[in-house]
Amino acid sequence: MLSNLNNTKKSLLKSIRSNRIIEDDKVIDAFRTISRELFVPLNSKKEAYIDAPLSIGYKQTISQPSTVFSMVEALELKKTDKVLEVGSGSGYEAAIISQLCDQVYSVEIVPELVNFAKENLAKAKINNVKIIQYDGGLGYEQQAPYDKIVVSAACAEIPQALVEQLKDGGILVAPVGDGCMQKMIKGVKHNQVLDETDLGDYIFVSLTGEYGRV
Repeated sequence: MLSNLNNTKKSLLKSIRSNRIIEDDKVIDAFRTISRELFVPLNSKKEAYIDAPLSIGYKQTISQPSTVFSMVEALELKKTDKVLEVGSGSGYEAAIISQLCDQVYSVEIVPELVNFAKENLAKAKINNVKIIQYDGGLGYEQQAPYDKIVVSAACAEIPQALVEQLKDGGILVAPVGDGCMQKMIKGVKHNQVLDETDLGDYIFVSLTGEYGRV
């Protein structure tokens, strides 16, 4: 099974590179380093490197790899960055981000997924990610401000708390919209407001909590 996973991982990487989904070599290296099969349920191991979202239970999914990489690339991560992730899920995106920056704080509202993400990160021997059970729409003020913030679930609008907790000049990436499809927004903070760029259409499960879609 391991050899099959390695082959599908190589095939996925080749597809992502040939289609120029991402071009940042540092993100590609992070993908090579992190074993996605450690972050999916046991019954989904064989599908770990299919470019598709996978259920992780509790009405949540692990996003398809190409989506994760596009979001991570848009953050323009630096090694010295402190990052807030809203929506830990299985911990996979935090694991990728952890390879590219100093520290990651990841908030998750579903208790079972908090435990799942912690267990997965421990298996991957990643020690610069802290998973916190919390309503991500409120950010995580205890460690603010952040250089970068990424939201891993759909929100009807970008929570003001996240804008406030982002450093001036910092970058926030989030899928925004109250329908079945969202716009991926990249916002750069200047003078307390976000200068927004539309990165295209995506489909995400809803952010759970105060700022989720109902």
